[in-house]
Amino acid sequence: MPLRSLHPTRPALRRWLGCCLAVLLWIAGLSWGAAPAKASLDNDRYDGNIFALYAGNGSLVPPRSSLAQAMADHRVAVVIYYLDDSSVSKRFSPVVSELQRLWGQAIELIPLVSDPLQDRPIGGVNDPARYWKGLIPQVVVFDRQGVVVFDASGQVDVDAINTAVSQATGIPLAPGAGNSATVSFNELNSEVVSSR
Repeated sequence: MPLRSLHPTRPALRRWLGCCLAVLLWIAGLSWGAAPAKASLDNDRYDGNIFALYAGNGSLVPPRSSLAQAMADHRVAVVIYYLDDSSVSKRFSPVVSELQRLWGQAIELIPLVSDPLQDRPIGGVNDPARYWKGLIPQVVVFDRQGVVVFDASGQVDVDAINTAVSQATGIPLAPGAGNSATVSFNELNSEVVSSR
């Protein structure tokens, strides 16, 4: 019985090298053909979760509670209406993240995408569509009784929101609060800082 050589034959070696080359070309094609990331604060393109991308806080979405639940529990609620594909909402996202940092467990922070609120019947007093005015971003603060104590649209000043939340919760603002500014620390991310 003849012994077979452990060395591959030339046709087998060529097939193996051809397969390796094909795999390498396929991998190279994937990396060369991939478009670079084009996330930007200055356009109305969808880039993903704006809070994770532009404010460094992906924990805001989905909200941990609904407006109906907050009202039923007699908790202060701050509803933020926004769109992920809006440059105005993208620039406002650090303010929402700052609200979560400052007020933590004292309030229900409820960021809501406004698209699902359009063109549908409006429900009762605990339906967020009832309070949305069609503008983004929009901030609505509800006190413990479910009464609107603050309602503003656009690039709302974080200090104005904090004052409304302080009044609604009865928790005084920290000393030195009231002079905040949003500063960018790279081309995508911003944070709210004290301007003192």
